[in-house]
Amino acid sequence: MARDLRSWLAGLSQRVISEHDSEQERLNKTLLIFASGLMAFAAMVWVAIYQAMGIRFSSTVPFAYVVLSAAALALYLWKGNFPLFRFIQPSLFLFVPFIMQWSIGSYISSSGVMLWALLAPVGIMIFQGPRESLPWFFAYIVLTAVSAFFDYYLTEGVEAGVTMQSIAIFFALNFAGMSTIVYLLISYFVRQRDKLSVQINKQHQELKEEQEKSEGLLLNILPGPIAQRLKQQHSIIADGFADVTVMFADIINFTRLAEEMSPRLMVGVLNEVFSQFDQLAEKHGLEKIKTIGDAYMVAGGLGEHHREEARGGPDNRDYTEGICGMALDMCQYMDTRSGFKRARLQIHVGIGTGPVVAGVIGMKRFIYDLWGDTVNIASRVTAEAAASTILVDTATYKRVRHLFNFEGPQTLTVKGKGEIAAYRLLGRKGQEAAGAQYANA
Repeated sequence: MARDLRSWLAGLSQRVISEHDSEQERLNKTLLIFASGLMAFAAMVWVAIYQAMGIRFSSTVPFAYVVLSAAALALYLWKGNFPLFRFIQPSLFLFVPFIMQWSIGSYISSSGVMLWALLAPVGIMIFQGPRESLPWFFAYIVLTAVSAFFDYYLTEGVEAGVTMQSIAIFFALNFAGMSTIVYLLISYFVRQRDKLSVQINKQHQELKEEQEKSEGLLLNILPGPIAQRLKQQHSIIADGFADVTVMFADIINFTRLAEEMSPRLMVGVLNEVFSQFDQLAEKHGLEKIKTIGDAYMVAGGLGEHHREEARGGPDNRDYTEGICGMALDMCQYMDTRSGFKRARLQIHVGIGTGPVVAGVIGMKRFIYDLWGDTVNIASRVTAEAAASTILVDTATYKRVRHLFNFEGPQTLTVKGKGEIAAYRLLGRKGQEAAGAQYANA
């Protein structure tokens, strides 16, 4: 029996508030039903008081309100038409108190019972908003004026059957009852609003955290300025840079070595190596472009101030020094890792400097990439470099030869370019030990 009752109540609750309702709609429905219940309770109290005092006719008015209010609620549960229910209940709130006053007599003899009608515009303001409540408030003022007209021109003294002592008591009851219901409604509304505010703030914080995660993921894919531009515009992102230094680092014979490793070990080794390279790129202020299988591509000169340089702005070419420094750090890292030595892991590096075109391609799994002769030269030079060797093109060599030790030149035959000169980077000037190490590698 109890289970059947709970099941019936659950079904009734679902008819009152649908799972598709927004939080605001749920609050509006709950408030209106709550207000209707309070008014019905107050009306039953008035029925009992009027019956006890022998005011038979006036007691039928609150009783009729209870019947009509219950019928409106039943119609809502049956049809699920909340707008109709929202119109009927405030209409009862508005007209029934005035009918009660007119049935009793004047303002004084009815103890200002029409004050209850103020619940109609107040309720509409809470349920629907200030603009929607204006017609209801206007109707309240008009009915009040009509009642005042009746009192001024038609009432003669105090109506029989209602003593001044009773009138005083009814005044207190009307003001106390009306004030209590308004206070309870507004209090309930404020509490529910605060709960909604807490939920909204929580959802906003969760949304902010997810947005930060998304932006962090985007920054892991694209350079910061490019990610910002991608969020602000939907057009093609493409830039021309007059001077960029590009570096490729390729693990030698990794495909053959990977055949001897388990998939988990192979991915673990690549992740360890490239994660270290990422840290080095950040240390030297460079942009990682992408990984291609077992090759790593990084560039310098892609920042905002380097676009200014392409337009004749300030000249800042520290990135070429940074690329060379990173290349030396990468080779040193690979040579000092005993685990990599046992796995016979070595890299060769190629560096080129010159103009490139950069942009974002694709709509899904998009990528920021570089194109141009500079990229091709860096890639071809990498292929010609021996194990643990760093080769640079002539443009790179001329720019940093006062900072680094080089060996060469040596002539390379590059597909699509013919013969080009390349120089082997040995180490920074003043670090002969490092230079000797790479010279003997």
